[in-house]
Amino acid sequence: MNDVVIRKAVLEDCVPMLELIRELAEYEKALHEVTVTLEEFIDAGFGDAPIWGAFVAEVNAEIVGISLYYNRYSTWKGRRLYLEDLVVTERMRGKQIGKKLFDATVEFGKSNNYSGMMFQVLYWNEPAINFYKKYHPKFDNEWLNVSIDFKDGSWNKQQEVEN
Repeated sequence: MNDVVIRKAVLEDCVPMLELIRELAEYEKALHEVTVTLEEFIDAGFGDAPIWGAFVAEVNAEIVGISLYYNRYSTWKGRRLYLEDLVVTERMRGKQIGKKLFDATVEFGKSNNYSGMMFQVLYWNEPAINFYKKYHPKFDNEWLNVSIDFKDGSWNKQQEVEN
């Protein structure tokens, strides 16, 4: 598909990017988990201290895919790129757009002296797993994903139980 343009995201891309993120969450049956506001998303990407970057894929001036990443640091490996989301809208899948976005992200990491890139994929998402396998990644079966949510109050509830 030659009419795909891959470029760095700009502020004006935030609305369609967030729509793609919601589309991914719906695919993963977790739309209710998307709680980020547009304002927070914009500030985190384009505010005074941006923490994420992204590439977008455009076809006929419409954003049809994104690759959103941020910096991660490993005390063992140094600077790593973390791929948070690679999303191509459903009607445009199978047209090599995801590959172009992924390749642009890998090239960004390599050219900026990152030691590698990390990402997650759901165990049941066979199309995504098969896509990533083409890049010969190392799948980790030893580490568990762990998170603590500060905004929902669960952190404070746990502290109260322990005290």
